Amino acid sequence: MIWSIFKKSIQEQLRNYWVLLLTVSLAPFFVFVYYLINESSQPSYDILILNQDTGITNDNQVVNYGEVFDDFIQSYISETAEIPLSVKAVVDRDQALDKLEQKRGDILLIIPLDFSRSFRDSSGRTPEFEIVGDLGSVSYMVSAVWLGEILYEFISLTSGRERPYTVQETPLGFSGQLSEFDLWMPGILILSTIMLMLSATIAIIAEVDQKTILRLKMSKMKARHFLVGVGGSQVLVGIISILLTLAAASVLGFEMRGSFLLFLLITILSSISMIAFSLILAAFTRSVTEVLVVGNFPLFLFMFFTGAAFPMQGKALFHLAGYGISWQGLMSPTHAISALDKISIMGAGFSDIKGELIALLLVTMLYFIIGIMTFQKRHLATK
Repeated sequence: MIWSIFKKSIQEQLRNYWVLLLTVSLAPFFVFVYYLINESSQPSYDILILNQDTGITNDNQVVNYGEVFDDFIQSYISETAEIPLSVKAVVDRDQALDKLEQKRGDILLIIPLDFSRSFRDSSGRTPEFEIVGDLGSVSYMVSAVWLGEILYEFISLTSGRERPYTVQETPLGFSGQLSEFDLWMPGILILSTIMLMLSATIAIIAEVDQKTILRLKMSKMKARHFLVGVGGSQVLVGIISILLTLAAASVLGFEMRGSFLLFLLITILSSISMIAFSLILAAFTRSVTEVLVVGNFPLFLFMFFTGAAFPMQGKALFHLAGYGISWQGLMSPTHAISALDKISIMGAGFSDIKGELIALLLVTMLYFIIGIMTFQKRHLATK
């Protein structure tokens, strides 16, 4: 019974090749879209420097530490890998403010008149700098942090004063090796399973739409038999979609870190979960046209509120095996994305994602129970 339904579902899926093509190609398409977004929106922060330093005379030579700092920051940026800063000198405060207002600069550093003299001040007096910018702007805050560190480094080296502290940055897992494109990919990979929502629902409801469900009723078929037969074909479609998405991401530079077997486990469980949810959606529709209309609402909810299309994290309502469950947890891809993030970014193992796996299984079971009961009542009940 199940094998016959499985073969029939595969044949129907191949006949509806446009739906199949949409299902397996949308997530790889998003990979290329996000790659182009990442390439065209690499962060860059512009620092404007107004040097008012009057300099000092040293051995009959005028030394201007403001100019020395300008050379230092340019060298620091060129020698520091992937630092997203550029420096532009300005000669007038009004000109600099105009650039800031027109978004042609993110922060203005004003070097004081007595900057050079402060290096000869035996009292230990520190120079007072002024920085100007939009305090509500993220670009300003990032620029200010970088600028503060570079200034501190320069003064320490130039004055010979020992730094009061040093900081060693230790990346968590693989996070120090990842680009912004890499951080988007776990969600996009799970998006390939979310697309099964329409494909699986259409595969299920096509039997109702074409009246072939009547023959299945006569065979005393149960909803669980029907679900396993159709679901098996959709899991196959999901695996193909996932592998195509991963291949597209790999071509563009994404590297799958962590356990590949855990990756497959998570994505297959996510596919099964989407098929279970599709049964609920099929229970409330009677034709392919209704699926394409009604199905868009949950599809976009799952795409945009689980973290698949954009990173998103809600406040935890309670914890399960140390894993915080938020309202988004009612949508199973949330847990799959969280688990995949831990594997690909933090190098987590099976024990580290057991909370996500338990939550994913529980939500999937809930989908199955609701789906089987409602589908049995709506489409398989005998009168």
